[in-house]
Amino acid sequence: MVYISRKEFFNAAHKLYNPAWTKEENEECFGPCANEYFHGHNFELTVTVVGTPNPMTGFVIDLKKLGHLMKTLIIDKIDHRNLNMDVDFLKGKMTSCENLVKEFWDILALPISTNSTGKLYKITLQETHKNYVEYFGE
Repeated sequence: MVYISRKEFFNAAHKLYNPAWTKEENEECFGPCANEYFHGHNFELTVTVVGTPNPMTGFVIDLKKLGHLMKTLIIDKIDHRNLNMDVDFLKGKMTSCENLVKEFWDILALPISTNSTGKLYKITLQETHKNYVEYFGE
């Protein structure tokens, strides 16, 4: 098996806030991430596909196609947006990195398998230099 990855980047604002809690409870749990005026990140999104290379092309997936899928299905919808307010597929959801990667998986899994000899293996979302989340679709 061959693992192939593509990175894309986006900037977005969000806040972590549970409307069922008081402001104090949110601040206790989420700290500055519960800021009522939101906060932003320069995110790094890495999508990894696993499979056997196509004997005619040598590709598991054409990286240009993978980049196009990532850009049109995700990046164009979230870049320079407020994740809590501007993104349809995140409406009413906590915009934690854990939830973001699960939503991204649901969006990308079928188009990737349709356009490759492989399948989506892993999504990594880096929120800061210190913090990132990996999701394997489980």
